[in-house]
Amino acid sequence: MRLEGISVKRLFLLLGAGTAGSMLTLSCILFAFTGEMWVFLGGILLTICALAWLYLLTRLFGRRLSLFTEELCRTMDHMISGNEEPVQTQDRETLFARINYRLLRLYGIMQENRCRVDAERQELQMLVSDISHQVKTPVSNLKMVTDTLLKKPVTEQERQDFLEGIRSQTDKLEFLFQAMVKTSRLETGAIRLEKKEGLLIDTVALALSGIVYRAEKKDISVTVACPDDLRLCHDSKWTAEALFNLLDNGVKYTPAGGKISVFVTQWEMYVEIKVSDTGKGITESNQASIFRRFYREEEVHEQPGVGIGLYLAREIVMWQGGYIKVVSKPGEGSSFSVMLPLR
Repeated sequence: MRLEGISVKRLFLLLGAGTAGSMLTLSCILFAFTGEMWVFLGGILLTICALAWLYLLTRLFGRRLSLFTEELCRTMDHMISGNEEPVQTQDRETLFARINYRLLRLYGIMQENRCRVDAERQELQMLVSDISHQVKTPVSNLKMVTDTLLKKPVTEQERQDFLEGIRSQTDKLEFLFQAMVKTSRLETGAIRLEKKEGLLIDTVALALSGIVYRAEKKDISVTVACPDDLRLCHDSKWTAEALFNLLDNGVKYTPAGGKISVFVTQWEMYVEIKVSDTGKGITESNQASIFRRFYREEEVHEQPGVGIGLYLAREIVMWQGGYIKVVSKPGEGSSFSVMLPLR
């Protein structure tokens, strides 16, 4: 007999019928052997008592099952809405306690998923807001320039200036999109950093090659102190990208005639790559914010950039098991230390 399709009520009716039939049959057999009427009557009385207790048990069990079902439905409704945590039962031996324990585990998983979804939604909203803020200015400038060119007569020199302005704003948009693509691919795991053992001096040289021309143009001296034979297990390409972002900021915010230095020191567990400059420096209150995506200090808004270089540098270093620390004072320059693990 398959019990899956039988209701609880029908199951108890079958049980009662079976119990009554068995006891009456036993009473008849005993009466046949003894011939005593009181044996037969006693069997009938016992059958009636058994059926009465079975009926009472059925009613109590049905009531308990109904209460449990109502409580289970109410608890699951609260779990779905996230308003209430299931109450943990003290009895650990019953079937109800086992179900309650699994509900508690399910509720915990649902809460973790809900918190993760909320965090991702908030992060997405912040990202959209940041991108909108960054794109708004160059798009407005492009629209203004193109409207001027379309509606007003301009001289050849003015036309050339407007075209250079358009080129500048499109370069800014292109840089923003490239930075966003790099950051997105890194965050989502589309780009896997591959750590391989190699000479650190080659990585530093690759990063320096991107800023040499602009440093010479501003008459900024660049010095490097890195052991030629120091080998480190790291992703050379992306580590160079992180160092380039630090060096690029150094060139950008260091006045003409300043200095930028790169010192590499091997410690017991880490290799430190310190990038120091003689620029404007960073106030202590802003040092905790400079690694946020799209963050820029108010006083440097006239400088080119979108405020994503330090954020990207930190992400690259963290993906390799390292970290970045900064020491800076306004007017005395800044020192960024990239700490990469030796193993």
